[in-house]
Amino acid sequence: QLQLVESGGGLVQPGGSLRLSCVVSGFGLPYYAMSWFRQVPGKEREGVSCLSSRSGTTNYADSVRGRFTMSRHNAYHTVYLQMNSLKPEDTAVYYCAAGSEENVSCELFGGMDYWGKGTLVTVSS
Repeated sequence: QLQLVESGGGLVQPGGSLRLSCVVSGFGLPYYAMSWFRQVPGKEREGVSCLSSRSGTTNYADSVRGRFTMSRHNAYHTVYLQMNSLKPEDTAVYYCAAGSEENVSCELFGGMDYWGKGTLVTVSS
């Protein structure tokens, strides 16, 4: 059983940057594909980025590609989401998620079994 705890959210002006962190405990991080999702109240949760250790690739949503970068530090059991050039439409609760490499499809942002409680990112002047 994995536990995921996000941090790093907050208020930032348009054009600014934030780095979200997700600390994973309970099992070996390298065995899981990791992802970030976000959700605005009243809308469906959407996939933002997904990193697969097996394939060595990261998939990004079109809306964030070129601005967001996902990375992982296995020794620290942590994954990160570096968010640059933030826009008001990036405002959302951001969730960290994990799933076994066998079940996850990073292309479809599917197959996640474990979720954090989220951290709020607000982009506003």
